[in-house]
Amino acid sequence: MKARLIRIAAASAVGLVIAAGIAWWQVQNASNTVPSAVQSSVPIGGPFTLTDQDGKTVTDADYRGKYLLIYFGYTYCPDVCPTELGTMARAMDLLGVQADKVQPMFISVDPERDTVAHLKDYVGLFHPNLVGLTGTPEQVKAAAKAYRVYYAKAPQEGGKPEDYLMDHSSFLYLMGPDGRFLGVYPAGTTADRVAQDLGTRIAG
Repeated sequence: MKARLIRIAAASAVGLVIAAGIAWWQVQNASNTVPSAVQSSVPIGGPFTLTDQDGKTVTDADYRGKYLLIYFGYTYCPDVCPTELGTMARAMDLLGVQADKVQPMFISVDPERDTVAHLKDYVGLFHPNLVGLTGTPEQVKAAAKAYRVYYAKAPQEGGKPEDYLMDHSSFLYLMGPDGRFLGVYPAGTTADRVAQDLGTRIAG
């Protein structure tokens, strides 16, 4: 387990250390003033084409006009993913009427097992507005690459081939209504803090 966590941390740091550091400073220091949008030398975000939990093909452009709160993970994740999605759902509830301006989104990094039907059942457990997205391995790879997300299959010693885990980076990405990257909330950021930051941005 320790070695697995080291691999995740090392790979995630390659693409996200600058953006995560800036965003963490923003989240910690947010008060009554909306922090400036993150400017990073590493481009984060971009076009994607995926399939939602209702079987509809969607692109990033379909969600213009709303803030996007995006998490990359997988439905068979035993701990981190449910925790972060729970944080996202709680933040949406805390936003009240402002939540209408936010689209929470879960993008699977395990298209082999996360079928449309399975994804639909899963996202429904967290929040009625949560959109689940999957796609072909190539589509998922392209989306993950755009967001600098690390993921890799981690077979379990002595287990069946289908009982693998997925190593992956863990951030809540915040994209603006125009599709531009605004920041990330590192794993462990509280729902209260996410809601406070988002609410300030929306009201501003």
